[in-house]
Amino acid sequence: MNPLTRRLAIVGAIGFMVQGGVGFRVPGSGYRVLGSGFSVLRAEQARGVRPAPAAPRPAPAPSTAKQNPEPRTQNPEPGTLSPEPSSTLNPEPISVRVGFQSANGKYSVVTLPMETYVARVLAGEAARGSQPAALEALAIAIRTFALANRGRHRADGFDLCDQTHCQVVRAAVAATERAAQATAGRVLLRNGAPASIYFSASCGGHTEIPSDVWPGHEDPSYLPARDDDACDGAPAWAAELRASDLLKALRAGGFRGERLRDLRITARNVSGRVSRLALDGLKPDVISGADLRTVVGRTLGWQHIKSAAFTVRKEGDAFHFSGHGSGHGVGLCVIGSVRLAERGTDADQILARYYPGLEISKMTPTAAMLAARIAPAPPPSMRATGAPRPPVPDVLVSLPDDDEGEHDAILQQTTRARDELARTLGVAAPATLTLRFHPTTDEYERATGRPWFTSGTYVDGELHLLPLAALRDRGVLEQTVRHELVHLMTDSALEARPQWVREGAALYFADPAASPPVGSARPSCPDDNELLRPVSAGALSNAFARARACFARQIQSGKAWRDVK
Repeated sequence: MNPLTRRLAIVGAIGFMVQGGVGFRVPGSGYRVLGSGFSVLRAEQARGVRPAPAAPRPAPAPSTAKQNPEPRTQNPEPGTLSPEPSSTLNPEPISVRVGFQSANGKYSVVTLPMETYVARVLAGEAARGSQPAALEALAIAIRTFALANRGRHRADGFDLCDQTHCQVVRAAVAATERAAQATAGRVLLRNGAPASIYFSASCGGHTEIPSDVWPGHEDPSYLPARDDDACDGAPAWAAELRASDLLKALRAGGFRGERLRDLRITARNVSGRVSRLALDGLKPDVISGADLRTVVGRTLGWQHIKSAAFTVRKEGDAFHFSGHGSGHGVGLCVIGSVRLAERGTDADQILARYYPGLEISKMTPTAAMLAARIAPAPPPSMRATGAPRPPVPDVLVSLPDDDEGEHDAILQQTTRARDELARTLGVAAPATLTLRFHPTTDEYERATGRPWFTSGTYVDGELHLLPLAALRDRGVLEQTVRHELVHLMTDSALEARPQWVREGAALYFADPAASPPVGSARPSCPDDNELLRPVSAGALSNAFARARACFARQIQSGKAWRDVK
């Protein structure tokens, strides 16, 4: 099947993000969760800490879509947290380069000392009125994230942004400053490096494993799925969406169809969250609960479907949702930590409850760690034996907030594809590569000037792609990335050839096994206009098929790819 015919986009991943300190109130508690309440903490433990580049390029205009608010020995005493430092802090203060987003969508970069940053993020992420123990537990999680993710925005010229994509930054108050200083330098460690952790506003009474949120994610023992009586299922929520509004959101996510006739839950995972729904009247005709929440959140607002723990029924021309919890539910539950602190639980005990088996200690950020660039996490067998990591590639992956949990898998997949294609084509792999996934199909079209059905394109030195789930859930993520990588590696050598030669090479090497056998029929090769300015998805699909057939015919006749013309 031609790859284009399968490129229908659905917006992916997870995350209820509440902007601007709006948050939500927890009934019966008097607490209000500000900011996102659960910024994704991805500590890339196997890959070190990335510095900001020495000469950052201007940050691109950000998305206008709605943002969603092991080579060392394991801890010898799993389930415990050691408050004693394993080493001393580096005497040189650590700083973080933060990109603050302005009203016009541009970023201004400010360098903040680490503990100032922690205090300000606490002001944006913690529940108002939290006890000191809850603030201190969250401060340690925030610091872990910041140390491990310095350089998450390396492609944009700074370390971390002030939005929910990273961690919400607000003006510090006395309580958050005290919590930052009381925990200064303390981080969560896995095998001696910052652990890959997450937290959410409320797990809704049951925490979640990462792979049920981000397909392909590792499920470490310190991020279990289990009952949590601390938050008691708060907050409960309900929403009503008109079928027309839901259709609008789904179409923005890449679904196609004129009418959404029905929406039914067909499967749940072990935590009780919705894992699959049937969409009657649309193509694709299935979507996960997490993806539905993201589709709705990015288009209609995150205040509607707050978690994947919900029920839904249709009444007339509207769909009624009722659910509990807020966010993906992986790791620490902010509301749960607040209530545990009220009961007298201290910060270390809170962290041991939500991250069983991790060590908490002082961290010494070495020069090598701060200078290291992120490499793919080694396979489990290498981590277990302490074998050397593979060479570090210079591949940058920029993902919308809810998709960051899939960063590792994409990085490894892209690196493998890049190296394999370089060997197959007999060319040097590109020295640097930036992949930028867009949150919606509209954002992709605005950034690239190309229609959504092109799926991916190379613009201004970056590979722009449809929403991650648009490619991942259709099974064409690797194929699409390979397609654009072939263009990057071959277009200069084929610059003087017709467009069908360049496109045919990309299609052929992206998925050689899918190339149809060349028979007696000789389809006409498409002209440049058919490939560069297609009038529809069907027209481009037809042009792609002919370009591939023309290219494959010459390859099968014995020509090298450089000689096709």
